[in-house]
Amino acid sequence: MSGTLVLVRHGQSEWNLKNLFTGWRDPGLTEKGHEEARAAGQALKARGLAFDIAYTSVLSRAQTTCAHILEAVGQSDLETIRDQALNERDYGDLSGLNKDDARAKWGEEQVHVWRRSYDVAPPGGESLRDTGARVWPYYLHVIQPHVLRGETVLVAAHGNSLRALIMALDGLTKDEVVKMELGTGVPVVYRLNADSTVASKDVLG
Repeated sequence: MSGTLVLVRHGQSEWNLKNLFTGWRDPGLTEKGHEEARAAGQALKARGLAFDIAYTSVLSRAQTTCAHILEAVGQSDLETIRDQALNERDYGDLSGLNKDDARAKWGEEQVHVWRRSYDVAPPGGESLRDTGARVWPYYLHVIQPHVLRGETVLVAAHGNSLRALIMALDGLTKDEVVKMELGTGVPVVYRLNADSTVASKDVLG
C-alpha cells in the first residue's frame, strides 16, 4: 500500500517581495502569494487529490497557504496540525534585515556562507542542518506513519524546512541540497512505498 505526501512551500510573502530575511518572523502573503497558493490547490484538485490530514507550521504564511489549498480541493474543514518543528529556518540576527544591507554589513562572502552552506549558522540562528534536526524526527514520528498507512498527507511549510525534508527523501548530499531551489506555491507530490522509500516524485509547476 503506497501513500501520497504533498509538500508545498508557502506563496510569496511580503518579506520575500522586500528581499528581507524572514525566518521565524511572521509577515503575511502578498496578493501574488495568495494567488500562488490558490493555484497550487487547483493543480492538486486537477490531479484528483484529496487529503486525509494536513500539517503546517505556526507561521501565518504557511497556514494561509494551507487554507487556500484545502479550500480549492473542497476540504476547508480538514484536520490541520500546526507545529513549530515545520517552521522556517531561524535566521537569528539576520531576521528582518534586507539581504543587500546584510551584505554591506558582513560582506558578500560571509552572507553567502550563512545563506547557502549546510552547517554554518548565522549569529543567533540555525543552519540548514539545525533545521533538519527538528524537521526529520517530526516527519519520521508524526507525518510518515500516516503516509505509510496509505493516506494522502499535505505539508504546507517553508523553503528551508521543506528542503531539509526533501534532502532526506531524495537522498541528497549536503552539497546537492544547498543548490536546490524550491519555488513558492509549487506542489511536490511524492508517492511512497510501504518501506518508506520514494516510488515517484512529481513537481507540479
